[in-house]
Amino acid sequence: MTTFVLIPGGGGDAWYWHLVEAELTRRGHDVVNVDLPADDEKAGLREYADVVDAAVGERTDPILVALSMGGFTAAMVAARRPVSAIVFVNAMIPLPGEKLEDWGEATGQSAAQREQSVREGRDPDADFDLRAAFFHDVPADLTEYALSHDRDQSERAFGDRCEFEAWPSVPIRVLAGRDDHLFPAEFQRRVAHERLGVEAELVPGGHLAPLSHPVELADRVERS
Repeated sequence: MTTFVLIPGGGGDAWYWHLVEAELTRRGHDVVNVDLPADDEKAGLREYADVVDAAVGERTDPILVALSMGGFTAAMVAARRPVSAIVFVNAMIPLPGEKLEDWGEATGQSAAQREQSVREGRDPDADFDLRAAFFHDVPADLTEYALSHDRDQSERAFGDRCEFEAWPSVPIRVLAGRDDHLFPAEFQRRVAHERLGVEAELVPGGHLAPLSHPVELADRVERS
């Protein structure tokens, strides 16, 4: 039995992982699906890492699985306690001491998103569309539930530095959604190579692959 710790992205809602949690649990694994206080203006990255650390408790050598913005939280948790592996899923991969608010410019995310929009026939100058960016391949019922229960992400965390000095000497994998409109797959491949020296693995789905392709994602995560 492996312990998987599922870390959500912006908004901090563990619900985004609930289908993957159910699939991994069905396969006999111990799954810790963490809800973060992302809508609390008093909580930042350090507090997010506190919550994850407390949820893991006395479990040893878990595998951290981080979605999107959760990559920053995973880095800080891995600096605090031994982990056996880290899996990034369409995630923001930080550098030591980097701020969330600086990551997009540092990695060239906006330009990569724009280039992909042009290449795929979407208007790169259109107003931001949450459904198009995040939910384009998510089933309608899940999309409607998410949008009706979504929590605001506080601005506090964006000014915090990611408190870690170096990545631990454990396997680190990057799973990139083939159809991610926010973090294009080729962009993720470049960032993974530049920042981790690893090759990103393509998986089905867009940015919210845990909702659109939970079984396929669980297959990949289980191999860690």
